[in-house]
Amino acid sequence: MRLRNKPWAEDFISEHPNIVIPNPEDFSGNWGEVFQNSNPMHIEVGTGRGQFITGMAKANPDINYIGIELYDSVILSALENVIKAEIPSNLKLLKVNGEHLLKFFAKNDVSRVYLNFSDPWPKIRHAKRRLSHDTFLKLYESVLIDNGEVHFKTDNRELFEFSLKSMSEYGMLLKSVSLDLHVNMPKNNIMTEYEEKFSAMGHPIYRLVSQFISR
Repeated sequence: MRLRNKPWAEDFISEHPNIVIPNPEDFSGNWGEVFQNSNPMHIEVGTGRGQFITGMAKANPDINYIGIELYDSVILSALENVIKAEIPSNLKLLKVNGEHLLKFFAKNDVSRVYLNFSDPWPKIRHAKRRLSHDTFLKLYESVLIDNGEVHFKTDNRELFEFSLKSMSEYGMLLKSVSLDLHVNMPKNNIMTEYEEKFSAMGHPIYRLVSQFISR
């Protein structure tokens, strides 16, 4: 997701280092220093405007959350949502590239990874850019606790099928697979902006929960 460029975005982001952490590489293996507790930490790779991660942080104050986005224009929208929602100290944002997770997190730092409505990169030659490609799965496994989980949502059938295959072939346990999540909507389901949009259009929402198996 990329939004219209806002020249003042960088300055606004830098004014909120308590939310958008300016030097995340300094806390690899020690995120408890940032959150001032030892609660489990969940990350969302590709947090968009932040509706999902904000909702999760409000609903689960005993879990620490980090939303990851690369572009100023996008992280700005997430930051504005966090400020508006008056989220307590259990939510932080990182303006970094998800390809470089190992710079910012150590093994056992993360308890769960969320992938919500990621770019499907439909062309075959771009398959390695998909966030459920085995290259990324290896990154997630490297920062997750043993038996950590990946929670995945999309409206794109081809990306969903690719992800099922990719995670299965990686050796992950497919704990939950839904071909239309909103038919039996879980009570604790928090929707992303895209989820609301596509569901209102009548698109099925695909969801997958998979777990890494200790090797």
